[in-house]
Amino acid sequence: MTAEESSHEDGQLTVLVVDDEPSNLSSLRKIFEREQMRVLTAEDAKSALDLVRRHRIQVALIDLMMPGTSGAELLRALKEVAPDTEAVLMTAYGTVETAVQAMRDGAYDFVEKPLKRMNIVKSVRKAAERQLLLAENRSLRRELRMLTHREIVGQSSALRRVLDISNQAAPSSATVLLLGESGTGKELIARHIHGRSARASGPFVAVNCSAIPESILEGELFGHERGAFTGAVARRDGRFARAAGGSLFLDEIGELTPAVQVQLLRVLQEGEYEPLGGDTVKADVRIIAATNRNLQQEVEAGRFREDLYYRLNVIAITAPPLRSRRDDIPLLVDHFLGIYCAKNGRPRLSVSSEALAKLLDYSWPGNVRELENVVERAAVLCSSDVLSLTDLPDPVTRAAAAAPSSLVFEVGTPLAEVEQRMIRETLRRTEGDKSLAAQLLGISTRTIYRKLDEGSGSAA
Repeated sequence: MTAEESSHEDGQLTVLVVDDEPSNLSSLRKIFEREQMRVLTAEDAKSALDLVRRHRIQVALIDLMMPGTSGAELLRALKEVAPDTEAVLMTAYGTVETAVQAMRDGAYDFVEKPLKRMNIVKSVRKAAERQLLLAENRSLRRELRMLTHREIVGQSSALRRVLDISNQAAPSSATVLLLGESGTGKELIARHIHGRSARASGPFVAVNCSAIPESILEGELFGHERGAFTGAVARRDGRFARAAGGSLFLDEIGELTPAVQVQLLRVLQEGEYEPLGGDTVKADVRIIAATNRNLQQEVEAGRFREDLYYRLNVIAITAPPLRSRRDDIPLLVDHFLGIYCAKNGRPRLSVSSEALAKLLDYSWPGNVRELENVVERAAVLCSSDVLSLTDLPDPVTRAAAAAPSSLVFEVGTPLAEVEQRMIRETLRRTEGDKSLAAQLLGISTRTIYRKLDEGSGSAA
């Protein structure tokens, strides 16, 4: 039986008893079996460690004084091989010093021979309760990490190109502007850049500019001194101060008011800012901004400063919509199922081929965020161990089949024609977004314009 198999049995407590006296082993086996525990026995350290490697053991009851490898030495080896197993030591030569050292080495308890049945059972049960509590805490911490530390999941060429650019930009100090639709994972890309930058050990502070009321946005970003305005009873640091030494992620930057745009421009030009009512402060942050708006159009409409736009647009990266990276959908579904099945305390679900086909067909206007919501809903409502069509919301199940994701060319088709058709089909898929199309094709935006001009000339 493997440790994994043992861990999925009926929940019965498993105790390992290690003693070089066969009579003691026999007596303790009877005691614990009467308590409805599963009992394994070993007469030496080697046999005990072999059992620990093959079985999931909650508590090891170890004789301290054994020939060869002592109980204290076995305890230290046990903690290396199976750190989750609790240990109770027993000896006829107990001293305070021995007990203290055993606790330092990781023992839960220390009992003296001759053993009293009530005492030894009580000690083992309390050790098992502690083992279970610690295991549950570790599981909850793992789930919390999964939910708070989100990953960029996918292997599509569109995503790989974005990550390649991000990896190149990360070590620099250049401002990065992340473009793309809502729900495409722009904050994840920002965290990816921060984590690979020279500022990775510093804080990553995210601000959703559209979620903060206009009247307090300036104070939230730059902070204020006591008495700077009515109600400012104490000094308060802004997000720029909290991000010192790290990166400040300004999401939905297209929502900034004109006054805040001026302040931000000063930060980018001069590397400094002024808290409300305070003196000039050096800005020790790297700015990563994001928006789902077309900032060029916002500039032309007079809603966004042109000089700020060019300061932000040093390195522009467009997060691809999910419809442009359908190959990643199965990986994302599997990733989110792992998170939400664990969060809801249920076994891992699989996905039927019919359900997966519908997930691939759907256009995902809400992108990865919408897919995550659909998978979370399914993980909660699915009544079997397989996610099926009935577990998906109506908009997904009613989705028409996606357009083919490939082009077919006759042998001998002129290369120029192949290029033209490929560029035009990619632009159709990206809804005319030339920057995204260039990333998908692995060429520059300038090349797309040049190729389209050449095609127009040929057509004329």
